Amino acid sequence: MERWSRDFTLNGLRHALREVIACFPVYRSYVNGEVKQTDRVAIQRAVRRARTRNPLLGRAVFDFIRDTLLLRDPPSGPASEEYRTAQRRFVGKFQQLTPPVMAKGCEDTAFYVYNRLASLNEVGGDPARFGWAPERLHRFLSERAERFPAGLSPLATHDTKRGEDVRARLNVLSEVPAEWGRRIGKWRELNRVHKTDLADDVIAPDPNEEYLLYQTLVGTRSVLPGAGFHPDYVARITGYMNKAVQEAKVHSSWINPDPEYQDAVNRFVEAILDPGRSAEFLADLDEFVSTIARVGMVNSLAQTLVRCTAPGVPDTYQGTELWDLSLVDPDNRRPVDFETRAEMLRALDAGDADPMGRVRDLAGNMADGRVKLFVLSRVLRARRDYVDLFAAGKYVPLAVDGEKATHLFAFLRANDRAAALVVVPRLNWDLNPGDGSPAWGTRP
Repeated sequence: MERWSRDFTLNGLRHALREVIACFPVYRSYVNGEVKQTDRVAIQRAVRRARTRNPLLGRAVFDFIRDTLLLRDPPSGPASEEYRTAQRRFVGKFQQLTPPVMAKGCEDTAFYVYNRLASLNEVGGDPARFGWAPERLHRFLSERAERFPAGLSPLATHDTKRGEDVRARLNVLSEVPAEWGRRIGKWRELNRVHKTDLADDVIAPDPNEEYLLYQTLVGTRSVLPGAGFHPDYVARITGYMNKAVQEAKVHSSWINPDPEYQDAVNRFVEAILDPGRSAEFLADLDEFVSTIARVGMVNSLAQTLVRCTAPGVPDTYQGTELWDLSLVDPDNRRPVDFETRAEMLRALDAGDADPMGRVRDLAGNMADGRVKLFVLSRVLRARRDYVDLFAAGKYVPLAVDGEKATHLFAFLRANDRAAALVVVPRLNWDLNPGDGSPAWGTRP
């Protein structure tokens, strides 16, 4: 090996590598004999940040790590084959290490601490980014049609932090920040009595955990008539909060659990979900959820339609054929009632003789989930009937004009023999007529 690199101590290299890994901005690079621009940007950014945070380590060791990861020649001249082989072996090991570190440090820690809007805290997501403008999404889908037309398009997986319809409902909160803030203030005051004052002035749950809990309740509360709060629901929420507290590693963790703190959080959850002790809170929660749930359903239908018609192969996770208000595993791995879904689909197919009557029925009973099954089944059948169109057809972004232009997203899939026009609503809260239902999507 090169003599110039022997000046770096083992401890110095370990320390610098830990810092570079901690600063890595993506799950991994994909260096395999060549270095692409995306890999170069990620590696240089990580090294630069690590070097800035650790000025006492010296620049040389960070430059050595950067040049090794980028397969650069050493300062002495062109790399020998032995040197290049060692570089490639090291890069391979490095790329195997960064994904689990990123997963544990980001999605399994930070995503349980940074709770500004929980629907953004998704695997592969960025909680600092509140969505893309339509123009940027069009660019992304156009590029996907050219480069990755067979890539999977899921809205949920076994690893999802929240069900796709939970996220769609929580996204509505970004459209009503003032009202959401008012509700949070009221709920904190109503539920203060149920908190526990532990040793050293530690209050359980802390404000951040309490805020996550309220988002969780808003996202998972059923709006089916007579749903109420059943013991299994309470058990699901306490189980989730136990996991959230330990993943966050602020007051407890899997390795060093604090049973006293976790018991206090459990008691808080059980108390606020007890109609006998928290009737006013539950009534206010129900009222608020009822105002945003229908808008969330329209969001869900829109994203389902886009997922199944945009470039890519739609991937439907088990149980999401109806509304999926599940949380992270193990909640999203509960048994799925496929027979009920099959019966619903048979009934929907039987209604083909009166399509307008069926649409009125589905729009008037959105809470039961049949409307999502209807949209999903019809668009998947369209893909089956027009395989070439959706598998290899062009993606054509469409501009929208008119007074409500900002509330529509539209594109065309086309080939020489067929075309499909896709139009979905967005930012539906501003179209709300006042009864909790959006201005469109509810009437034929």
